[in-house]
Amino acid sequence: MKQDTTRVTKPTPRLTRDAVVAAICGLVVVLMVGASYAAVPFYNWFCRATGFNGTTQVATSAPTSTPLARKVTVRFDANVTGGLPWKFEPEQTEVEVRIGEVVTVYYKVTNQSARTITGQASYNVAPLTVGAFFEKINCFCFTEQTFAPGEKREMPVVFYVDPKIVDDPDNDTLNTITLSYTFYPVREPVAKPLAQGEADRPKGNL
Repeated sequence: MKQDTTRVTKPTPRLTRDAVVAAICGLVVVLMVGASYAAVPFYNWFCRATGFNGTTQVATSAPTSTPLARKVTVRFDANVTGGLPWKFEPEQTEVEVRIGEVVTVYYKVTNQSARTITGQASYNVAPLTVGAFFEKINCFCFTEQTFAPGEKREMPVVFYVDPKIVDDPDNDTLNTITLSYTFYPVREPVAKPLAQGEADRPKGNL
């Protein structure tokens, strides 16, 4: 009798089902964490680009067209979060402006504490549909603000309402806009570069 010389091939080792599931779960967690970090800057960019949630726009210059005859009333609101001992208020509560007119208003801030504090202002406008058309040329809200103990300051906001708003059906009956700011404390202010001291300045002719 002939012996059966057929060699039995052993199955190639494979990852167990549990290991595969664990690997997939780990990948999903990594992707979710990455997405959560990316979501914040994306959301901020989206709000600035579209005016979503009443986020105002940033203009680099004044409009070139002549202001329209149509007018709106712009009201000013000021708030401070808990833990920030500042007095914050608009110099005037409202102004009437023509659409397309560049306007400058001021907010007054007083640091009522005995220590130096840095704050940052968040902002929006109401109704929310106005956000895409409310253009700021200059604003204290663009940067952090540091106040010495007892310091008082008047801070400008330069803005205009984009004439394109008259073509937006959502704002056909618009007659009032509310610009609102809320200051909150900054725990770790952005470090500012030190000015070059006299001793460090390059000398002239030696």
